Amino acid sequence: MSDIHTSHDGASHGSYKSYFIGLIISIVLTLIAFGVVMTGGFSVPVMMVTVVVTAIAQVLVQLVLFMHLNTKAEGGWNFIAIVFTVGILGLIIGGSLWIMHNIHVNMMLN
Repeated sequence: MSDIHTSHDGASHGSYKSYFIGLIISIVLTLIAFGVVMTGGFSVPVMMVTVVVTAIAQVLVQLVLFMHLNTKAEGGWNFIAIVFTVGILGLIIGGSLWIMHNIHVNMMLN
């Protein structure tokens, strides 16, 4: 009996091994970000970069290992979904940073 799950159309939905690897990678990435912030031994820019990089890696792990999105499945529609997701994330994160920067610059400190 194979541990690879397939749907009615024959597409692969991963194996227990890929789910386990995804879980371990997700836990490690979470612990890295948590550890860097909670130790307090790093500068703010280092903490910010570490959290952002681990968050991006976490999203990629979730998309590839748990949601099984790739460029080959379903005629490329999964790739379009990935591009759309990256675009929306870019708009949300970029817009949030822009708004926070403008609020910081325009606040009266005295």
